[in-house]
Amino acid sequence: MSDSSVSLLRSLTNAHSISGFEQEVADIFTSELAGKGDFGKDRLGSVYCRSNLDKDAPNILVAGHMDEVGFRVQAITTSGYLTFVPVGGWWGHNLLAQPVEVKTRAGGKIPGVVASKPPHFLGKTEQGKVLELDAMFIDIAASSREEVAEWGIRIGDPIAPQSTFRETAHPHRYLAKAFDNRVGMAGAIEVGKELLATQSGLVVAGTVQEEVGLRGARTLANVLKPAAAIVLECPPADDTPGQDKSLSQGELGKGVQIRLHDPSAIMDPILVETALRLAHDHKIPHQITVRRSGGTDAGGFHLSNEGIPSIVLGAPARYIHSHNAILDLRDYQAMLSLTKALAKELS
Repeated sequence: MSDSSVSLLRSLTNAHSISGFEQEVADIFTSELAGKGDFGKDRLGSVYCRSNLDKDAPNILVAGHMDEVGFRVQAITTSGYLTFVPVGGWWGHNLLAQPVEVKTRAGGKIPGVVASKPPHFLGKTEQGKVLELDAMFIDIAASSREEVAEWGIRIGDPIAPQSTFRETAHPHRYLAKAFDNRVGMAGAIEVGKELLATQSGLVVAGTVQEEVGLRGARTLANVLKPAAAIVLECPPADDTPGQDKSLSQGELGKGVQIRLHDPSAIMDPILVETALRLAHDHKIPHQITVRRSGGTDAGGFHLSNEGIPSIVLGAPARYIHSHNAILDLRDYQAMLSLTKALAKELS
């Protein structure tokens, strides 16, 4: 794995960009692809960069989503605590005692911690239950509502997990928040860097608000009207204790996932067969995936306009939608290799 890929993933995962507040990732996207093509965006905030070789060529779209799961300030108590609402899917077990950052309108980032009534004061029946998010709050060490206001925090401000990209003892594996889906964004950027200058019709993009209903995919599709969409994702790995390894379709280190089906979309059979052939011909490690749950931007793209043939390629990570996911960068590299091969084939 090149140092540039690691550096890109580091900057993307460290960005504070929950659904509806994706500007930090959008800025990285435009900075990394400066001079590579023609930029544009839709009115919801999704961004794209298109090859300027042949403006009449059909658009082949390679897209990731820019947003991560997070929270918003719901209310501020008189004592200076913050109540919050989730943005995207969260599981209560993953949250208590975890650090977060509140981003103010002025761009400041205020640290805090997700908290609840201490276990020392809970009855035995209460201690055995999974705490609902409504019973949690965020402590930013303020003394009063007035002090919170002095720090620039207001109702509605976005809150992101606070965690930094870092190495593990394994030579290919890293810990970070927001691999879902900064992995897809890194892939779209790297594909753009290599292919936009030579491949007419290619468009690389970052969508907004995927985690809250695939919203940016729908609006961006209306702008670009692509002939086909390659969606890059970071799906949940299924290789941890408690799961049947004989049925795993997303093991770390086993390659790119080629998704055939999930509740949001049935992937285009021709795109699937093309991807499988290319993976075989180029000896790209890959895993075939049929999902019982979940969805991706393919669910928005494939229903847009007159219908957009779509496929999802992914690099799985353990513990997505938490403060610390684990990614094997060899899977990311396999995803990148297959995406480039497929984009060239479709042109």
